[in-house]
Amino acid sequence: MIGTNMKKSTPLVSVIIPVFNAGTTLNRCLESLLCQTLENIELIFVDDCSTDDSMEVINSLVFVRKNLHLAIQIESHTQNKGVAAARNTGLNVATGKYIYYVDADDWIEPDTLEKLVQEAESKDADIVGHSWYLSFGQNERKMHQPAFSNPIEAIRRMMTGVMRWNLWLFLVRRSLYEENNIRFLDGMNMGEDMMVMLRLFADARQVSFIDFPFYHYLQTNSSSLTKTYSEEHIRQVTENVHEIEKYLRKSCYAKELNDYIYHLKLNIKLPLLIGDKNKRYRQWSEWFPEANSYIMHNKFLPLRTRLLQLAASKRYFFLIKLYYWVVIRFVYGVVYK
Repeated sequence: MIGTNMKKSTPLVSVIIPVFNAGTTLNRCLESLLCQTLENIELIFVDDCSTDDSMEVINSLVFVRKNLHLAIQIESHTQNKGVAAARNTGLNVATGKYIYYVDADDWIEPDTLEKLVQEAESKDADIVGHSWYLSFGQNERKMHQPAFSNPIEAIRRMMTGVMRWNLWLFLVRRSLYEENNIRFLDGMNMGEDMMVMLRLFADARQVSFIDFPFYHYLQTNSSSLTKTYSEEHIRQVTENVHEIEKYLRKSCYAKELNDYIYHLKLNIKLPLLIGDKNKRYRQWSEWFPEANSYIMHNKFLPLRTRLLQLAASKRYFFLIKLYYWVVIRFVYGVVYK
């Protein structure tokens, strides 16, 4: 571990940045962190055994820049453990009042941390959420998170599929992690953000939301869900779903969220129906079958989405394939392009 403690007082925010072979995208990420208007922040880089020049990029951009408002740590794994373990490593050494995550290929607005901390302090909030930009390199699109005013409202919206649970959409009070022993499941690198954010909201007292897109999420080909649902992916997501289901069923919200657990399972496996492969349709049928009887219950989803799932439950795979080619490939891929 290499550390440079440039300010002795407790940081307001610990920013955790997992790094694995991100040398080509780190520059913009680092510049956005170094230019933050908030004073007294802590940057924690967790190198998960990168084999490219990621660490050289970090050293050249960070340690050359003298910023009295930054505390900087670099934690290095001796073997590749995945993003869940990397985030745990960051949490274990964090000292800030709040936790925020930035992925190594993304970037944030200069006043992101200042505005989020101001909101958290003024509202005494454990969690502050915000909106984001979906970036395609040269172009980007503003994406809105739905507003929420209390923890159960946020949980319901995440479980019904109308609100994203990505870690980088929330500033979280660090004590919420520590007092409730909240950590990621090491090795379970798919669905880990879903499990942790639902747990955090389940234990939060006060929450708040700012409808401003502070975060720029870079969409790449490898980010596509349709290309990542391997058997191992499904196994890891399943572990995280079971972990949050077990936790919520013992929480104070257990009765209120019983049906929502099935909505969550349906939303988790929905991407398997976006494509034209029968193998993926069969995977959908075999994954969380106990949720299928709740298909038409989630009124937050468009009717066409619920009908698509109903067709899958009846194994009318030809209808799913027809929907894919007509709506996804033709309407969205040609007409609206």
